[in-house]
Amino acid sequence: MTQLSMLCLSRLENCLALSAITMSVLRGDSKVSGTVIFEQESESAPTTITWDITGNDPNAKRGFHIHTFGDNTNGCTSAGPHFNPHNKTHGAPSDETRHVGDLGNLETDGQGNAKGSVTDSLIKLIGPHSIIGRTVVVHAGTDDLGKGDNEESLKTGNAGPRPACGVIGISN
Repeated sequence: MTQLSMLCLSRLENCLALSAITMSVLRGDSKVSGTVIFEQESESAPTTITWDITGNDPNAKRGFHIHTFGDNTNGCTSAGPHFNPHNKTHGAPSDETRHVGDLGNLETDGQGNAKGSVTDSLIKLIGPHSIIGRTVVVHAGTDDLGKGDNEESLKTGNAGPRPACGVIGISN
C-alpha cells in the first residue's frame, strides 16, 4: 500500500515527486506492534499520518516520534535522536518551536490499542527534509512535550525507552 508518483524531466536527480504514500511496520522487543501510514499530495501540502498500533498499556499516553536514522540494527536505540533538521528544542506538535519528528503522544484505549490520524505541516515525504528512510518510534512513556523542568525534556520529552519502531519506506 505504498507508492511514490514522480515526474522525471531527464535524469533521476531532476525528478519531482508529485505525491507520496509510505508505510512503516512497527516491531520491537516488546508486544507493541502496528502500522503507521504517511501520505502527502505535494511538497507544499501537509502530511497525513494514520496509525493502528496494538500491545501498549491500557488507557495510556505514549510518546510518538520520527527519529533521524533508518537503522534498527541495535533495536530501536540505533534510530538516533528525534529528526531535527532545523536544530530546535523538543515540543508539542502544535508548538511553533519543535523538532520536525515530534508527533506528541498516542492515546490507547482500555485494551492498549491506539488508532488515529493527524495532519502535520512539518512532516514531509517530498523535498529536502523527507522522512523517508528514517524511523518512527513508539516510546514506553508519556511525552511531556518539552514542558518538563529539565534538560532532557527539551531533547526527548522524557518519553522513555523505545519498545517498538519501524523504518519509513517505499515498497510495492
